[in-house]
Amino acid sequence: MSDPRWPRASDWLAGEHSPEPLATLQLLGAPVRLGSISGGRFDLTPAAVRKASERFSTYDGELDVRAVRVRDAGDLDIAAATPADAHDEIAGAVGGSLPHSDAVLLLGGDNSITRPGFRGLGTDLERAGLLTLDAHHDLRDTDRGPTNGNPVRGLLEDGLPGRNVVQIGIQPFANSEHYARVAAEAGITVIAAADVREVGIRRSVEEALLRLADLDAVYVDLDLDVMDRTFAPACPGSRPGGLTPADLQTAARMCGEDPRVRAIDLVEVDPERDVAEATVMTVASLVLAFAAGLSRRKS
Repeated sequence: MSDPRWPRASDWLAGEHSPEPLATLQLLGAPVRLGSISGGRFDLTPAAVRKASERFSTYDGELDVRAVRVRDAGDLDIAAATPADAHDEIAGAVGGSLPHSDAVLLLGGDNSITRPGFRGLGTDLERAGLLTLDAHHDLRDTDRGPTNGNPVRGLLEDGLPGRNVVQIGIQPFANSEHYARVAAEAGITVIAAADVREVGIRRSVEEALLRLADLDAVYVDLDLDVMDRTFAPACPGSRPGGLTPADLQTAARMCGEDPRVRAIDLVEVDPERDVAEATVMTVASLVLAFAAGLSRRKS
């Protein structure tokens, strides 16, 4: 039943906003699925998240995200494309959106969209930063082309300095010694899931953003498999011992508040594997949390 006193997030995504919005958020569906090592219907996620937004309001307890105008451009026509074939379209869509938006949000899709999404920033790689929230380093070899397991490795090969990369949530028994050594030798900063539990998500994100503070633009890759598997049944790569939805909501809000964060992606969710929409609902909440942070950034 519709209630005019309980505005729905789905209406906000459809274009409803305050008369004088403080900021503009560009939303792009990037339903790539052929880059996944494990397989999955990651292409179904953008539609599932839009549907799940019907169950959220626009008020977070302190502010209404309708202070942010959303431009939802729908899904890029890349569901049947390989990551290599989708690269230019994703990069072009992000790059074409940034001049007209305060931030761009990519709804994946698998994690292979991170490399082209990052390149869409159009920033000199020496002056751009990457913050990942992920159980994995994503540093697998690229000899067989781009996949969801190697976007960070691909960016390093493109010329992104390892010192410009911070990874939060790296988990035990989700990586290998070889790729951990690749991260260390590249100079990547790693804040493991155990570190987050010890100091808290807020301090962890503060540290990450501080390490990237001298750069011109930051891209955030938020892989939902960083969550504990209890909360992320729709993520093939999730493991026990990960972060919580509340952790990710805090992180997304903090990233939205930071003016150097120009783009963020939400990836690695297969709605067909979900239980009680737990994972998809979390993704929808992260869209709202990032927008809430964006409204604070502009206010």
